[in-house]
Amino acid sequence: MNDTKYIGMDVHQATISVAVRDSRGNLVMEAIVETKAETILQFIRGLGGSLYVAFEEGTWAAWLHDLLQPHVTRVLASDPRKNALLKAGNKSDRIDARKLSELLYLNKLSPVYHGEQGIRTLKELARSYITITRDLTRVMSRLKAIYRSWGIPCAGQQVYAPRYRAEWLAKISEAGVCRRAELYYQQFDALAALRQGTRRELLAEARKHPATRLLRQIPAIGPVRTALLIALIQTPNRFRTKRQLWAYCGLALRTYTSGEYRVVGGQLKRGNGSSALLAVSANWIGVWLVTPSCGEDLEFRHSN
Repeated sequence: MNDTKYIGMDVHQATISVAVRDSRGNLVMEAIVETKAETILQFIRGLGGSLYVAFEEGTWAAWLHDLLQPHVTRVLASDPRKNALLKAGNKSDRIDARKLSELLYLNKLSPVYHGEQGIRTLKELARSYITITRDLTRVMSRLKAIYRSWGIPCAGQQVYAPRYRAEWLAKISEAGVCRRAELYYQQFDALAALRQGTRRELLAEARKHPATRLLRQIPAIGPVRTALLIALIQTPNRFRTKRQLWAYCGLALRTYTSGEYRVVGGQLKRGNGSSALLAVSANWIGVWLVTPSCGEDLEFRHSN
């Protein structure tokens, strides 16, 4: 007798709607369990047999994946952008759980990769570094926007330097606007210090991984870029072909073919935006180093 069960979970902050199908695809059980580790594991242990569990990638996915992995045959966090069946017809937690279990039984779910535990620290540090960098960039843009709104030219990096800060603030005659700029400067200083500290931790953690030494041998791949590549891509073995790696980085081209027409162009909108930025920037730096004339042309365009 085949005791395989296919479990679909619609996860929310307070509760999880669960639908269970047997080896023939028949719906045999439905339940609502509390979103707590002890309650979830108690429910899973009560089922028995070979268990396959699926839920959508989201806020709870990493925690739930690590919780269930030692207790079931397979855990699959599915890509919600590819679950077309969930968008059709009526929608509720119960219906979504049923559809997830059905797609799991039919093997129609696209999994989202969850890496090994050994790289989790580096991955979280990389996320923190990227987030802080983006926040810092936003504050820098807001500072320059204040000066531009008052007709004050502010090209270059001098506007951010602490030694010239009083001089720049004196150019703003309005007291309220000047105070706003001072608050942005305080936010800039705090984020800049936090970014430097996170950068040191990120590089120290990256040196523990053997792939760092190999990636550093590639021209135009520096220590920070190496750490981010390891954290975001984790391992190239997760991709069956190199084209899948390109698509994940957002560098693959989408092809449209209809009748006599074939259109190729544009970057894929899906994929990891951070790894795409890494790949594109590394590519341009490599071209710049290999072809000096290209770098001079780009510098000329930027100056004009």
